[in-house]
Amino acid sequence: MTAPTPLPPEAEASAAFAANMAEAAQLMQAIWAKMAEAQGDGTQEADPLNTMPLMAEITQALWRDPARLAEATVNYWQGQQAIWQAAMAKFMGGAPGPVPRLPDGGKRFAHKDWQENALFESIKNSYLLMSSFVQSQVTDANLPARDQRKAAFLTRNAVEAMNPANFFALNPEVLETTYSEHGANLVRGLKMLLEDVTRGKGKLLIRQTDMDAFEVGRNMAVTPGKVIWENNIAQLIQYAPATEKVTAKPFLFVPPWINKYYVADLNPKKSLMKWLVEQGHSVFVISWVNPDAAQAGETWDSYLRTVMEIIDVVRAECGQEQVNLGSYCIGGTLAGTLLAYMGKTGDKRVASATFFTAQLDFEDAGELQVFVDDKTLSMVDEQMDAGYLPADVMASAFNALRANDLVWNYVVNNYMLGKDPFPFDLLYWNSDSTAMPAKVHHFYLEQFYIRNAFARGDLRVLDTPVALGDINLPVYHVATREDHIAPANSVYLGAQMMTGAKVKFVLAGSGHIAGVINPPAAGKYQHWTAPNLKAETVEAWREKAKEVAGSWWPDWDKWLKKHGGGQVDARKPGAVAGVIEDAPGRYVKLRFDQR
Repeated sequence: MTAPTPLPPEAEASAAFAANMAEAAQLMQAIWAKMAEAQGDGTQEADPLNTMPLMAEITQALWRDPARLAEATVNYWQGQQAIWQAAMAKFMGGAPGPVPRLPDGGKRFAHKDWQENALFESIKNSYLLMSSFVQSQVTDANLPARDQRKAAFLTRNAVEAMNPANFFALNPEVLETTYSEHGANLVRGLKMLLEDVTRGKGKLLIRQTDMDAFEVGRNMAVTPGKVIWENNIAQLIQYAPATEKVTAKPFLFVPPWINKYYVADLNPKKSLMKWLVEQGHSVFVISWVNPDAAQAGETWDSYLRTVMEIIDVVRAECGQEQVNLGSYCIGGTLAGTLLAYMGKTGDKRVASATFFTAQLDFEDAGELQVFVDDKTLSMVDEQMDAGYLPADVMASAFNALRANDLVWNYVVNNYMLGKDPFPFDLLYWNSDSTAMPAKVHHFYLEQFYIRNAFARGDLRVLDTPVALGDINLPVYHVATREDHIAPANSVYLGAQMMTGAKVKFVLAGSGHIAGVINPPAAGKYQHWTAPNLKAETVEAWREKAKEVAGSWWPDWDKWLKKHGGGQVDARKPGAVAGVIEDAPGRYVKLRFDQR
């Protein structure tokens, strides 16, 4: 039998490309079918962020100074002309002329062709000029602060979506990879896209890390302990001691329920919980359930009652009258209202409070505020008709705050280049999203983000009016300088309003996560301390504060031990309440995309 004549290299490459494109077409059909299944009746809100009134306001503001707008427009088109002329000169082999001063394009334009190839360089420069022009017009509109923030967010997301690096035909790295791999990268990418749409039940859940590299209880959330109590919305974990002696007064951590508690127990090197145990503290942590329709009836008050019940469980387990309470993010908002209620009613079961990046004054509440007004709240209520806000909705909101890094970067890397994302524990945690009980979430958005009722002294919890000034115990309050979820100045102003408390305020370097989860052994960042809160802003406070290299954890440990009530023999988890199961427990392992 005669062997087949081998194809020339060019024909073999063409055949491989054709085969890959055929497979890519089949994958696209499967993806569209999955997405079509999730469309329901096809009715969607045309303006989910209520942007139209704001766009009209921006237009009116810009036309109040038509001469300035005209000048800016002329300068813009002159800049585009200069970019085109420079590209033509470079293409013809001449020396390119000057181009307008442009912002840094960042790592999205790292490929050499964005700098060396005349066509791609001109595309990049044209985009950067357009991006700068659009965003500067919004800045120059001089809107009220809240509207200005929303407008800046919307325009930033719009121009980030238009980045030429996001498009197959305009991205030189994608084109180069597709040519060299004969389209195999697109097949791999579309397979990942199909998997991510399937995981999201028809909605795209962009993978930001290797989802198979981590598992809660295997290599995340592994600090030894026991679940010693549970109800419909929470489990209580007591960690095993690592020292013979421990602080008499136990430490109870109230994490956010917008994300899972194990951000504080990512792995042994980064774990705040493990570090606390090793410093000789008796540590307990609440693990909130990932809710569904079973939690539809839960309210802000029922979450407060659960924390108070847990406080009593911890007190009984340790034989102590008081606990030291810690909290993070929205867990700190809940804890703040609880401590105000306890202060108002004379309840002394908490000896001290620690807040990590916890907002209590929401007057200037950061970029999440752009998602909340009366109209968007009504639309959120419609999304929660099953009694809870689906986890993917909140995940999408957080990703939109940093779309270049958390959305478009992965669209290109995963689906166009066909590369697996890098294994990163923090991004696995970030993807492990949680749902929200409808009544709890509505209360949070309405009473804090819209009404700012707590800071204004107009909040009622447990049938009692409360204000920040009702908190009357020692407080350790941590903000992070680069926080876009709970801006440092907002946290600082909330701390100032605790007029009945003795507050130690600390400003940490970095952001909402890295500034808090910063183990001393890493030797990263810095923090600032000062004896009072008399400055008007956090930056004015920082200018007079003492800067200390490294983590703030050791400083907090000293403060916490001052309120620890001395030392006692270490306690075995569940000695009084009994043991339900090993830590980290069932609740934290329940993923929304595996239901």
